[in-house]
This record gives sequence, structure tokens and C-alpha cells, in this order.
Amino acid sequence: MIVLGNVTKRFGPKILFENVSLQLDPRKRYGVTGANGAGKSTLLEMLAGHEDWDAGTIDISGGLKLGVLEQNHYVYDEQRILDTVMAGKAELWAAMSEKETLLAGEVDDTVGLRLAELEGVIAEHDGYSAESEAAGLLVGLGIPAERHAEPMRSLPSGYKLRVLLAKVLFGRPDVMLLDEPTNHLDLESIHWLIRFLVDEFAGTLLVVSHDRHFLNSVATHIADIDYRTITIYTGNYADYVAAKYENQQRATATAESAKKKIGELQDFVQRFGSHASKSKQAQSRLKQIEKLEEVVETKGAKRSSLVRPYVRFDVDKPSGRDVLRVVGARKAFGPKVVLDGVSLHVNRGDRIAVIGRSGIGKSTLLKMMVGANKGLDSETRGYTLEPDAGEVRWGHDASVGYFAQDHHEALGETAKGTTPYEWLYRFDPARPQEEIRAILGRLLFSGEAALKPTEAISGGEAARLLLGKIVLGRHNVLVLDEPTNHLDIESIEGLLEGLLKFQGTVLFVSHDHHFVARLATRIVELHDRTPGEGGAGCAVSEFSGTYEEFLERSTQRASA
Repeated sequence: MIVLGNVTKRFGPKILFENVSLQLDPRKRYGVTGANGAGKSTLLEMLAGHEDWDAGTIDISGGLKLGVLEQNHYVYDEQRILDTVMAGKAELWAAMSEKETLLAGEVDDTVGLRLAELEGVIAEHDGYSAESEAAGLLVGLGIPAERHAEPMRSLPSGYKLRVLLAKVLFGRPDVMLLDEPTNHLDLESIHWLIRFLVDEFAGTLLVVSHDRHFLNSVATHIADIDYRTITIYTGNYADYVAAKYENQQRATATAESAKKKIGELQDFVQRFGSHASKSKQAQSRLKQIEKLEEVVETKGAKRSSLVRPYVRFDVDKPSGRDVLRVVGARKAFGPKVVLDGVSLHVNRGDRIAVIGRSGIGKSTLLKMMVGANKGLDSETRGYTLEPDAGEVRWGHDASVGYFAQDHHEALGETAKGTTPYEWLYRFDPARPQEEIRAILGRLLFSGEAALKPTEAISGGEAARLLLGKIVLGRHNVLVLDEPTNHLDIESIEGLLEGLLKFQGTVLFVSHDHHFVARLATRIVELHDRTPGEGGAGCAVSEFSGTYEEFLERSTQRASA
């Protein structure tokens, strides 16, 4: 059990938590939600003992073992991948390492006794099945067995995160603290993690995530950070949204009723307060007014830190019916062939999700598509690709807006020394300044937020600013590479609503199940070729239908 008693936490003048008291119970899975900057990661850091608080107490009773997803992806660069995972059971790993060291030297009676002690520790922690258990976790998270003996430095940053996640899971802690565990995981790995947390982990879980489907699948409770406090809701994310809305509506109605009653009481006091015969009644009503004002203050004055941006993609003019044709496209990086013989036809109005495991070539495909468009600005062209062979041909009047996966890189060198307003304005200086400010305001860059240095903005702000550039362009085709990364749930919903109303064509990559399921009308899957299948690079399959229909068809094929 974890108990917080009157905990207060400040960062300078900003108060994150004020006199927060709550209890986190065993075997419950808490999804931690709140706006960017509300204090979600800080809460986990305080529970892990990595961050101090200003007042109050945090009691983790019963000697509970905590497992924390580490954020430093480079600390284990010199270790084998498998060894990094096995270090998740510290006592077992220490015993196995010492045993290996002792066996490498001369074994006398003293060493023999120590080896016997170590064998007992290893047996107690199921050490003889440890390697296979750790390997199973890695395979489930998309790291094949043939790579397990390689050093951590051989992995891209996203895959290092997977190893660190496997390390936490391998330790089988009583309490797991996971901060954005689905970042850099592909859809298949996210589905595996959901199954593991629901079916196999029996401890207490606190997980920060902006993935709505993940929270709906995993959470038994929601810990909502808002109004400088933490409120626990029973149920998953969908249950929480309904309950919070109902609570807010009830509070608003109570505050409005109190305001109306205050008006009636004030009218009585003004009319009869000076009459001696009515003075006692007037004094009584003044006391009632004081109590009702407290109700208005507590029920009506609160303003949630959650704000949803309003995203609207207008179109200058529609594209032709035949939007894009990819014929026999090939792309290699040195000896590694990523794509070969890829063909695809995109029609006006399609909303195509490109899915597949991480690193298989989804971003490469999008970059080749965008690179063939002649109407790109110079900054956008700087991070696109050209095919080595084949053809990528855009149709008549296709105007392309591109959202790159690396948000800060996509802002470009010219963003340095500018404000968000100045950066956006230079893409269309002929546009009225009021319109530029209106776009920024709808994307939550109002007031000072629109005037702070662009290089200092957060990942979520960078994503929203790039969306502002696309909104400004009034394109009829949008190519979006991981647009939901770094966005909170409200921002993701705002983007999704805008795309569902968009009258043009959308091609996108996303690992957010909810986002893909709501938006896609076609699925393009990049997958590894089966053993013995000819050809280089990945295989490409198409499915006409929604993502849920695609998953149902895939399940039927797997069981056939």
C-alpha cells in the first residue's frame, strides 16, 4: 500500500500538488492522466524516491519492491542486451556475476563454499530459467533472439527503451512505475505489453500514458492530476471521462444554483437591512450568503488544466481524383535494402494508415512519397528522400502538407532566435497577422506562449506548432509521421477531430491504436517476408477497411 499524506510540491512559483492525500491499493492498475506539465512524471519521481517534495509524507509500507522505467537510454551501452534485462533482479544478477568471476579463477575450499552459497541464491530466484524468461520478454517487445548477445550500444534509442522496459518487467516488482512505456513501441509490441500487464502482472501499477486505447485496456483506476490535486476514479479511461464530465456538470449546476440564491438573499438584505424589525433576518441571510459564496468558490471557480486545441484543416482547392501512384519503388541505405518493388495507388479522400514494426521502413516510405512532390518548401525538402529505383508520381493539383517524426528537427535551423509567431508568420507573410495569431491561439499558443523562444518549447508544443504550419498551408493532402508523439490525450483528440472533418486525403503512421482505429479507412502493412520468400526489403500488404476490421481478419487468418 502507498499512502500520500498532505503532500505539497512546488517548482518555483508553480504549485503542482497542494495538500494531496490519497491511498494507492495493492493489485490495482492506475493510469495517471493530466495535461502536459501538470505533474504526472513528477508524481512517479517522488514515489520512486528520485524527487523531493516540500511538505507532507509518502509512505510505502511493507517493504514493497519498486520497479521504475529508467529514462537514461545510454547508461548500459557496454552491456549485453540480455544481461541488461537480467540485471532487473539485482540479487540474482549479483550472484550470477560473482559465480562467473569465481569460476574463472582457482577454486579452493573457501571458493567452493562461496559457490555453494551463490547456487542457493540463484536457485531461490529461479536463476536457471532466468535467461529464457528474459529472452521471452525481449522477443515479446520486438527484439529477436539473435540480437540478445549484442551490446546495448548497437540498438537505436527506441529499442533501448524496450530493453529497459523488459528489465523492469523481469524484476517482477510489487509496484511498477512506468512513464510513457508505449513511446517508440509499435502496435504489435503495445498489444503484447497490454496482455502482459493485464494477464501476468499481479502487483500495483502506476502508468503515465497519452495512449487512450492503452489506458482503456490496462487501467482499473485513473489517477487524474488537476486543480493541484489528484483524484482517483474507478474504471478505465473511458469511465473516467464520463465520470469527470458528470462531476463537472454537477459542480457547475450547484454553483449556478448558489449564485441565484445569493442574488435573492442580497436583494432581501438591500431592501430590509435598515429596518429594525427585519435586521435579524438580514443578518441571518448575510451568513447564508457567506456560506453560498464558499460553495461558488469551490464548485465554480476551478479551471481545469486540460485544454483541447481546435484543429481545422481547410483546403484551398481539391486535388484530382488520382492523388498518388507509387510504382516499383526501391530504397536502400548502403547494403541494407529497406523497400523494394513497392507499388501503391492513393485516391482522393483515402485515409491510409501505414503500419508495421519499428524500423521496418514506414517513415522511409512516407519520406519518399513527400520527396516527389514539387511544391515543397526548402525546409521540408531537407528531410525527404528520393527512391533509388521506380517511380513516385503525384496527381493533378496535389498540395502536400508533411508532418515529420522528429518535431524539433522539422522546425529547422531557422526556428532558432524566433518566437512561434515569427516562425509561423514567415511561411506566409501576406497572410493577415490576426489570422496567424488566431491559428496559434486555437493551437494553445495564446498570450506569452506565442512569444517565447521557439528553441525552448516542449515536444508537445513543437508538435502543435508544426500542425499550425500545415493548417496555414491549406493543403489537400496530409502526410503525417507519428503526429501523436508528445501530444497529451486532449491534443490527440483535437487533432483527430480535425482530421475526421478534413475534406482531403491523409496518409499517416501512428502507433496509437485509438487514433488509427478512428481515422483509417485503408491499411497498408509493411511486414517481414516469410522464410523462403524471395525478394529484398519488407513485404507490403493492403487492406481496404478499418483497423479493427483488419485486426479481425488477421486473427481469423492466424487461427485458420
